[in-house]
Amino acid sequence: MEAGASPPPRTERTERTERECRRVEERGLWFDELETDVVYVHRPGRTVSEADNTLFSTLTMNTQALHLDEAWSTTQTFGTRLVNSMFTLATLVGLSVSRLTQGTTVANLGFTEIRFPAPVFPGDTLYAETVVRDKRLSRSRPGQGVVTFEHTARNQHGDVVAVAVRSALMLRRAADR
Repeated sequence: MEAGASPPPRTERTERTERECRRVEERGLWFDELETDVVYVHRPGRTVSEADNTLFSTLTMNTQALHLDEAWSTTQTFGTRLVNSMFTLATLVGLSVSRLTQGTTVANLGFTEIRFPAPVFPGDTLYAETVVRDKRLSRSRPGQGVVTFEHTARNQHGDVVAVAVRSALMLRRAADR
């Protein structure tokens, strides 16, 4: 709208829409909604840039030349810089948040397995999926439950580049608390 222009006139339809329409707020799944042995696919993917890798490595004080020095890295096994594996791990978990845990998690409890079966290079696109391995009600926190997630990241070629198993404390639905 141009500066000084009047807003469009309100109509009966816009007033009714604002007043009567159901509102949907995006959130993760409640403990009760999570199912074991279901593959939750997370999209869109995330293309990793050279800037992402350099910034993450320097922000976390990881001065490993494999992440920062292209000239030196060309003389090493993979022939180029590798993306910092902690960035890969953080991105893998991050890709799952909007679908699984946004607003429904209490705390990340820890990781029991982390593997990086193939390298990630700047320019690769990461895609993620999650399987709920296990879930149980919390014994000490009514209205909450513990969920064990297995997250898998694949690159644009479908190669598995990271696997992480983690536990999280999750909220139950308000009616179940």
